[in-house]
Amino acid sequence: MRLLTGLLLALCATLCQAATLTVDTGHGTRTFTTEQLLARPDARDIAVPDDVSYHRSMTYRAVPMKALLDGVAAAAHLQFTALDGFTAEIPASLILDAHGAEAWLAVEPTGKPWPALGDGKPSAGPFYLVWLHPEAGHVGTEQWPYQVAAVRMLADPASRFPAMRPAPGLAANDPVMRGFAVFQRNCITCHTLNGQGDAKLGPDLNIPHSPTEYLRDDMLRTLVRNPQDLRHWPQAKMPGFDRRTLSDADLDDLVAYLKHMATRKAKP
Repeated sequence: MRLLTGLLLALCATLCQAATLTVDTGHGTRTFTTEQLLARPDARDIAVPDDVSYHRSMTYRAVPMKALLDGVAAAAHLQFTALDGFTAEIPASLILDAHGAEAWLAVEPTGKPWPALGDGKPSAGPFYLVWLHPEAGHVGTEQWPYQVAAVRMLADPASRFPAMRPAPGLAANDPVMRGFAVFQRNCITCHTLNGQGDAKLGPDLNIPHSPTEYLRDDMLRTLVRNPQDLRHWPQAKMPGFDRRTLSDADLDDLVAYLKHMATRKAKP
């Protein structure tokens, strides 16, 4: 009995250890523990009225995200990496000056986990980027990364992943170019394209085949709007994108980009 009790206590101690967040702003890497973040003088309780992940009002102890980004210029680009391989690509300007939208890093207290995100799923902790007044900065649902483990400053995706870029010479307002922007904002978090990208959750969207090559346009739109309406799979992880998150015009542009890239497959 004592042995069992000792093992349980040891297990609890292991599970209850403070989590660590790594932040690399290009001027050296810093680490922050749960306790360090919660003890900061700028930490406060915030109420998030329409939490993207929990789909209800939530209250968190959080610190302003921009306070952890010393030395980062508004023109820089940030990547938030989650424990499950999800990567959110967020322009630094959206955090540093989003015209009223406020980015906060919610911190899950040690030993007091937030609710699970669903049956058999963990919570959004240990760190979760949440927003107040997200509509002011046109913040998308994919820009609320949870289970964050690291934040680092990188070049933007178009620079890092040249095989994702459309053919040169297209006008900035061409539907394909607009669709590329939609892809970077909503799809690159889970998918690679032409074998390039940092995400590890979803399949590549161009090789060996683009979804535009095996799905009718209406079926592809159904997949994006609500994947479960196309194929019912209880373990599916892909979220649906409603019209508030992804307008019909944005979806049209995304389809145009994917069709264009189907003609620009990377060679093995």
